[in-house]
Amino acid sequence: MRLPQASPEEVDIALVGVPFDGGTTNRPGPRHGPRELRNQSSLMRRVHHVTGLSPYDVARIADCGDAPVNPIDLMDSLAKIEGFFDGIRHAGALPLAAGGDHLVSLPILRGLVKDSPVGMIHFDAHTDTYDSFFGDNRYTHGTPFRRAIEEGLLDPRRVIQIGLRGAISDATNYDWAREAGIRLLFIEEFTDRGVKDVMAEARALVGDRPTYVSFDIDVIDPSQAPGTGTPEIGGVSTREAQQMVRLLDGLNIIGADVVEVSPPFDPSGLTALTGATIMFELLCVLAGRFR
Repeated sequence: MRLPQASPEEVDIALVGVPFDGGTTNRPGPRHGPRELRNQSSLMRRVHHVTGLSPYDVARIADCGDAPVNPIDLMDSLAKIEGFFDGIRHAGALPLAAGGDHLVSLPILRGLVKDSPVGMIHFDAHTDTYDSFFGDNRYTHGTPFRRAIEEGLLDPRRVIQIGLRGAISDATNYDWAREAGIRLLFIEEFTDRGVKDVMAEARALVGDRPTYVSFDIDVIDPSQAPGTGTPEIGGVSTREAQQMVRLLDGLNIIGADVVEVSPPFDPSGLTALTGATIMFELLCVLAGRFR
């Protein structure tokens, strides 16, 4: 966003990169997401054209660099990312993270959630609540929210997943999430009901208690965001995505991420531009708390 660099202790909102894709099971590349998101974010301007809000005028915001990772050691990376976000929490800043694959949401939540489980509004084509991939590997970009619920980081009764779609490998793939109490909202229901009705339900479900927001770029149709590891046709439009994020305004959000931007699969830069724009929308929502 053409912002200065600073430490979390100096800001209200910390923009952070998490350049890790060691949890990827399909097409790699999200480790390069933070770099290209930064590049495309230079196109963002100061004032939101709908709300008139300039987030930089109401909150202290800076680029706080990248979380440390170990590209050849998944578990060490999870520990390093958790420690980094624990430091942001101690500093009293709200993090807005650029991934990275979706596994990074797990250590982010570990770093932010210490007392009681939080709610989550999750935009994605996939639930990411599988138990394991490739045998007993329980830490991939398809498993973070199952682990988060098991670890007491998320309250599944206050989790809604919006935009789900695509063929699944087994008819029972959604059973665990349903039994846990997660609200699964498939793209067909989204299309029938529309943005405002769906987001009214999401707001009611999480209420005024602490909530995390996770935005996987693959919730958007790949015709508009092709640069991602697990694309699924039939997704939401960029305009619908912007409308949904704007309707998060006023919620008690403790942090947010935009993940799964994979620049190698979109040399045009369109996917990263889309991700950077969604980050600006989220930034305006977070900054609204400081007005």
